[in-house]
Formats: sequence, structure tokens, C-alpha cells
Amino acid sequence: MPASADPNRSYAAAHFALELDGKDSVGLFRSIEGGGVRADVMTYQMGPNYDRWRQLGKPKFEDIKLQVGMAMSEPFYAWISNFFSGKADRKTGAIVAADFYYKERARRDFSEAMIKELTFPKLDATDKNPAYMTVALSVEDIVFSKGTGKKIVMPLGFNKQKLWTAANFNFRLDGFECCRRVSKIDSFTVKQTIIEHNVGGMRGTTKTPSPIDFPNIAFYLPEADAHPLHDHAMKRIKGGEVPGRLHGSLETYDHDHRTLCTLQFFGADIVSVTPDRSDSASEEIKMSKVEIYTEKMEFTYHQIADV
Repeated sequence: MPASADPNRSYAAAHFALELDGKDSVGLFRSIEGGGVRADVMTYQMGPNYDRWRQLGKPKFEDIKLQVGMAMSEPFYAWISNFFSGKADRKTGAIVAADFYYKERARRDFSEAMIKELTFPKLDATDKNPAYMTVALSVEDIVFSKGTGKKIVMPLGFNKQKLWTAANFNFRLDGFECCRRVSKIDSFTVKQTIIEHNVGGMRGTTKTPSPIDFPNIAFYLPEADAHPLHDHAMKRIKGGEVPGRLHGSLETYDHDHRTLCTLQFFGADIVSVTPDRSDSASEEIKMSKVEIYTEKMEFTYHQIADV
């Protein structure tokens, strides 16, 4: 019998897939981690008795973390868009591990999954490496099982990930033309706390989402261009003026300047403006770091033709 035909033979899980709502793989991603099961150990001691007894508590399922780029399918990005809108969109699905021949060898089926966190990558105009978002899923139940042996079907669009690099972005803040020269944006995480609710003798835990916490956004631009932002910050922070809320967007695009995704933010204002350290030995352009808060964000995925 050929080695590849042995279902118990060890394999390298370089090929894996994510299934959602009973559909085949919804896309290609860089990595998957988490999705394990554990339980707390409860210890009992009876009065003066020296002995202790132990037993397992309720099961706990680890969050599933995905590193994804622009190679996922549209339903996955629709799920992300609903997360930004505050919709508790629950999904069932599976993590499938396959061998070198793309044959399914193991799977973890999960249910009642909700997006818990989304980390947007650091963007830098000098960085030509691929960019990936990190998406954390909170699940209520996971079942481990052996693979069916069938060949996993991967969707079209494998080369789409090559379209998104950390250098391809455009940052806009209404009323500030100077922001067209933003050269770097720090990574930030949009998150919501998942509330656990335990009922009577049920071993499982029901999970409920809480309001979404939108983070501050920090970006960098040449200090020579930052004067309008300095003036606004001084009026708002020191002078106590209320000039109105700011709105803007962060757009990512491919090498042909086709838009991949857009992150719009609303109800923003400047929290701080910090010039770079001055150093007589440095020959780098003097930059300023600007940090803004936001009240709301919206995520939009733009479908482009397969390449």
C-alpha cells in the first residue's frame, strides 16, 4: 500500500481550509491557531481530612485566530462588515487540515462562532511585504473528528493575497489635505468583550456579545505638513473649542490602484500631536505622530476580478 494511502500516517498540515455554514472552503489564509478544549480543575477537601479530591469543571473552548489577507471569499468579508456594524452574526463551520495531496485528514467543527477581535496590520509606505489582518473568533462548542479523506476544494483567487502589501494605502481626514502625505499607520484592534452566561446544570456556556470598542488610530506624517493638525489640536485641547467632529477613511489598494477594502471612521477628533525626537546625528525626515479617537467604523470589501 502506498504511504500516501495510509490514513494513519503522519502529515504536515501545510494545507488547511476554513468552512462556514456548511459550504466548502471560504478562502485562503496564512495561518490558523487556537480552537482547543480545556477545563479548570476543581479541588475539594473535607474538613480535617488530609486528602483532596479533584474533578474537571466545565469545558472551555479557546478562541480561533486567523491570519487573513485578500484571498478570502466575499461571505467572509461580509461577516467582518457585520461585525463593524454591531450585528451579532453567528456562524457554524469547521477547520480542516489536509495532507500534501489536499486530502482531508482532520477537522474541528465549531458552532455559534462570533468575531471577537479584528487587528488591522501596521501600514508603512516603505514596507513591500504582504499585509494580513488577524481575526479572533469566539465559539461555544468544538467537536474533534477524523478527516473524511476527500479532497478539499479551494476557491479561486489564490494570487489575490499578492495584491495587498503594507505600502499600498491611502489615508484621508476631512478638512486636512496634509494627510495625503501620511507615510505610516500603527496597527490597531477593533474588539468586543464576549460575555459568558452559565445556566444551571448545563455544562456548556452561552456567549453573548457586548458593544464594540473602536480604538484610537495613530498615523505619521512629515512635521513640515503637520501644522494644520497642530493648530486644530491646540484649539481643541488647550483652547476648549468645539470645531466639530472629523470623519475620514483608510483605503487599501493593489499595484494597479484597484481598491481592495475601505475602512471609514466617523466622529473622530485629535487626541495628541507628538513631534519626533530631535537628533543632530539623524538624517531622516522629521516626522510627527498624530493620534485620533473614533466613535464608529465601517468596513467595506471591494470585489475585484480573479487574477
